[in-house]
Amino acid sequence: MRKFISTFIVLWGVWLLISGFAINEVILGGVVAIILAIILNQYFGFEMSVLFPVQAIKFIFIYVPLFIYKLVVANIQVAVIVLNPKLPIKPGFVRVRTAIESDLGKLTLANSITLTPGTLSIDIRDDEILVHWIKVEEEKTGKISLDFEKILGGIFK
Repeated sequence: MRKFISTFIVLWGVWLLISGFAINEVILGGVVAIILAIILNQYFGFEMSVLFPVQAIKFIFIYVPLFIYKLVVANIQVAVIVLNPKLPIKPGFVRVRTAIESDLGKLTLANSITLTPGTLSIDIRDDEILVHWIKVEEEKTGKISLDFEKILGGIFK
């Protein structure tokens, strides 16, 4: 029940922040929040805590800019590899360890790795992500996810 109530409060609060406090918006927001809370709790096992707004702000204003920066850097690195006449690639698989415990956090990390060019997340098992890398550098394996994980660890427990 606590899970349902916290999800409802967060959804309703976000609705009210976006739409305002007119009586019809308050009522409609409550109805929509109840329906979504039921669906999220019953079918997806999803829980929102009261810290969700703080986590969302961290994600949007800290994680997204870092991701965009890493995306640009990875694009440049892959372009340099592709444009080099010798095509200096060393493709292979590496296992990247993560300390993130939540499934959603691991999924976000794996997707972030996949979306940066030159890497592709293949599988997630326990605390490891199997990644195909266009230019394997064993000494840099842990650095594939390090910057992402620092921030995601504070957002997803």
